[in-house]
Amino acid sequence: MQPKSIKVLLMAVLCMPCGVGRSQGLTLDSLLTRAEEQSISMQTFRTAISASDEALRAAKASRLPDIGAEASVGYLADGLLSDRDFTAWRHIDNPHFTNNFALQAQQVIYSGGAMTAAVDMARKGRQIAELDYAKHRQQVRFAIASAYLDMLLLQNRRRVVEANMELTAKVLENIRHRHSQGTALRTDITRYELQHEQLALQLTKTDDQRRKVATQLAIMLHMPEETLMEAQLLTPQDTATGTMQQWQDMAMGNYDIRLSALSAGLSEQQLKMERAAMRPKIAAIAEMHFDGPITIEVPVVNKNFAYWFAGIGISYDISSLFKAPGKVARAKAQMQQSHEQQQLVREQTETAIQAAYTDYTTAFKELDTQRKAVELAADNYQVVANRYGNGLALLTDMIDASQAKLTADLAEADASINIIFHYYKLKYLCHTL
Repeated sequence: MQPKSIKVLLMAVLCMPCGVGRSQGLTLDSLLTRAEEQSISMQTFRTAISASDEALRAAKASRLPDIGAEASVGYLADGLLSDRDFTAWRHIDNPHFTNNFALQAQQVIYSGGAMTAAVDMARKGRQIAELDYAKHRQQVRFAIASAYLDMLLLQNRRRVVEANMELTAKVLENIRHRHSQGTALRTDITRYELQHEQLALQLTKTDDQRRKVATQLAIMLHMPEETLMEAQLLTPQDTATGTMQQWQDMAMGNYDIRLSALSAGLSEQQLKMERAAMRPKIAAIAEMHFDGPITIEVPVVNKNFAYWFAGIGISYDISSLFKAPGKVARAKAQMQQSHEQQQLVREQTETAIQAAYTDYTTAFKELDTQRKAVELAADNYQVVANRYGNGLALLTDMIDASQAKLTADLAEADASINIIFHYYKLKYLCHTL
């Protein structure tokens, strides 16, 4: 893992405002909690869940009866009456005030399964919204964890470089003492001073990288930009290995797998909706009217007329016979595609878990190797230092031994963090972070 590997997803994390000092020692759990509680992007997904709740309520409400009322008053003009040959015109006096009132109710009894499918689709839509939220939460937490481990890696590198600078300073002091006694050359001092300056430059670069990561985290967490956060120490002992099969079992709860299963379920409900269009619709109907005057008589009867009726209504869209089959075929193809996608997601997750687990176990072997390399580099440095002190080795041998020791120390520090990174990556792939 490189120090600059701040995940792109971290840019979506807009978290809590809080006043902090120049430097803070923050645990990873505290950062995850703050990000989760205050993230604007997380709030967006929570809002989506609320919207899906309303969609589900609306779908369920479609099962309720449709009730409507109409009322009107108006002016009825006088009429003209003639024979069929348009002769013998006569003026007809009409009552001028009219009133109409109608109350209508309809309850769908059978919709071909369309209403049930609509409710099921809305219910699955809410489940998808919840899983989208949970998945984004995992993305946010993994992005924060990755950046936090970058901070820890840089802190470890700084510690290693500082330790080697102290060792170089002691050697440089010894060389200066020997030069004062005439047993060392001025060029020896110069070369070791150059090595000390190179270490100082490496320390400066490490601090700059660390400050860059800390600033990015501070901005994303709405902290003052000058905040220099200190990552709390994490060690490989803070991880739990487990077997490949255990990780694969946990990965079955991966949100991508669950989302693909819900998408397959949605495609099945969509197929039911398309098939429902080819079936008749049956509803119970009731109406009540109160109208006046009675205009079906000539002359018009200036009275109110109230009546009601109830019955069963059947409707059928004949055009569905030639329009719906194409839509049904398309829905079937989409359903097949969604099931294939579900299987693909499962296979991709299993492959990713296998690769991540291999990297995780390899990281332990790498750490063991690097620890052994540190021991060998330290022993080699001590042997060369003793030989140099006795005049049996050249200064270049000392410099080579110092570089080998620095390289081994840095590699060990990186290997330790890599174990933790691969562990969190496994947890992220399983969506248990």
